[in-house]
Amino acid sequence: MPTRILFVFSMLLTAVLCSAQTSPSSSAVPKEIPSFDVTAIDKSIDPCVDFYQYACGTWMKNNPIPPDKARWGRFDELYERNLYILRDILTEAQAPGKHTATETMVGAYYGSCMDESTIEKKGNTPLAPELERIHGIKTKADLIRQVAYMHRNSTPALFAFYPQPDMHDSTQTIAYLDQGGFTLPDRDYYVKDDPKSVETRQKYQEHVQKMFELAGDKPEVAAAEAKTVLAIETGLAQSSMDRTLRRDPKTRDHKMTVAEIAAAAPNFDLTVYFADNGSPKFTSLNVGNPDFFKQVNDQLNAVSLEDWKVYLRWKTINEYAPVLTNAFVEEDFEFNGKYMSGQKEMEPRWKRCVKSTDANLGMALGQLYVDRTFGAEGKERTLKLVQAIENAMHQDLTQLSWMTDTTKQKAYEKLSTIVNNIGYPDTWRDYSSVAIKSDDYAGNAVRAGGFEVQRLYKKIDRPTDRKDWSMTPPTVNAYYRPPMNDINFPAGILQPPFYGTLMDDAVNYGGIGVVIGHELTHGFDDQGRKYDAQGNFRDWWTPEDGKEFEQRVDCTAKEYSSFVSVKDDKGEVKLNGRLTLGENTADNGGLKLAYMALTDVIGKTPVKLIDGYTPPQRFFLSFGQIWCQNVTDQEARKRVLTDPHSPGRWRVNGAVQNSAAFQEAFGCKVGQPMVAENACRVW
Repeated sequence: MPTRILFVFSMLLTAVLCSAQTSPSSSAVPKEIPSFDVTAIDKSIDPCVDFYQYACGTWMKNNPIPPDKARWGRFDELYERNLYILRDILTEAQAPGKHTATETMVGAYYGSCMDESTIEKKGNTPLAPELERIHGIKTKADLIRQVAYMHRNSTPALFAFYPQPDMHDSTQTIAYLDQGGFTLPDRDYYVKDDPKSVETRQKYQEHVQKMFELAGDKPEVAAAEAKTVLAIETGLAQSSMDRTLRRDPKTRDHKMTVAEIAAAAPNFDLTVYFADNGSPKFTSLNVGNPDFFKQVNDQLNAVSLEDWKVYLRWKTINEYAPVLTNAFVEEDFEFNGKYMSGQKEMEPRWKRCVKSTDANLGMALGQLYVDRTFGAEGKERTLKLVQAIENAMHQDLTQLSWMTDTTKQKAYEKLSTIVNNIGYPDTWRDYSSVAIKSDDYAGNAVRAGGFEVQRLYKKIDRPTDRKDWSMTPPTVNAYYRPPMNDINFPAGILQPPFYGTLMDDAVNYGGIGVVIGHELTHGFDDQGRKYDAQGNFRDWWTPEDGKEFEQRVDCTAKEYSSFVSVKDDKGEVKLNGRLTLGENTADNGGLKLAYMALTDVIGKTPVKLIDGYTPPQRFFLSFGQIWCQNVTDQEARKRVLTDPHSPGRWRVNGAVQNSAAFQEAFGCKVGQPMVAENACRVW
């Protein structure tokens, strides 16, 4: 089921810029967002005391979190606007008249999602055959075959399996086997004993019970089943490596033969799994966490077959919930939206249906979006900006006093080979084999999810496709992939407030310029620096330079670990500077590179005030304003555990307090909060 993406390559997409949500609804497409918003500024605040509050204070006051959101920011404003554009495209695709095959497909998918009456009439029918399959399991071998079946249909269970470039030969894509199987957002929810974690587990158990009841189980049976699910998932979580440790590629580098991993965890019957999951035959693979399989190997025998069937029923129900009746959808929201994220109301159905279409047929819908909003000139425009930032990075590398020429030459080589993917892929994905029916939303989602799984599986033991995109064109985001050594900017982000064709260079470089610099820097952050120009996991640094780098990132990690993310009646929670290290390094590096590129562009041009601000001030205000946001305490707490990005306030203040250029632009003095006593700088 693709509505909850199983195959999320978090380590392949190590440098995703952010994750967006959406906002209040009306019938018309919202007006274009201003790239520079004077009305957002709170001039009662000294920019040298709290620059984020200065740049965003009035915006935050005037833009409370909509009731159907847990977070609301400038990224979300733009994503919201894109949703309206996509809705118009999908609505037109449903209207009578002549349509292309692509329009017909996405229109039918969207229409099936919007057809609530048919969904309600079908009730639990889409779920019934899936639960019946699980009921028929008689042996542990059957259990593993069922996991293979679920994975083929994009339903997560027990562990993860996906393709990824070979860490030591990125020209080839191989199979990856990894930890997985629990439902809460992070292993820490299962293993921590603080009051909030204990409460969350209790709320989760109550939620699981309600979902089993909706599937037809009696309350007393469902209550026992929920306890079983929590116990099994706790075991899986206890055997899993925490996400901060997994940031180091060497912790995930374990190439093995199929025979070796099968022998290490015989109860998994992995040879049976590989034969049944729909992947091509292979003899070797990478195992992200071998200890997980060795430890869970014992759990497979210790837990009864009936309890494992309960667990698989839960994973199936949970995955199907968003495409079933309103009773399932509402209970899913009560826990995941309201309790876990602090969202007051569910999004309107049309928004959920647009998102589902984008998630499951994203490259088809994306093609229609690009035709309407972006075009070829958008690629050319953005490429010029990318090249300007790349030139600034080359200049920055040249000026580094702590790096030797030996390492610099390798860094130049890596920088010069970074591939720039802009707007949309060169070749559009072919969905013609996916059967989409206007009256079968659940079936459409299952078939689209199965198509995507098979598309990915076909990459195994084949040359790596470096032009394959991992985000759809309407996405308001960007990313860098170490194994590909590429940066990717979907069309969705290449518009105001990040970039405006009529805006001055200072604003554009403070917006999309910093985003570009951020992604480039990811190639040289604490993870990216461990991959060479070809995308191979290889140490190309001299020992001395490696030591110098680690000292600098240690400064950044400690600095951000002192920042408070949320403080409420549940206590104070600080950021995890190690979890967010890569993103914080990229924020600081991106800001510096974009400013360097801007100074090259404006040169000695006489300073001209616009809206009362100099070009350097407009640059930093543009940067600050793209991170304006409000967030619920619940969502902020969740993100501390799960999100490798710092919240907007610290993405801004954390970077500018390390920036001498910012301090010069606003006349900040030593001792003021936006002047770090010991400024951290990696790049």
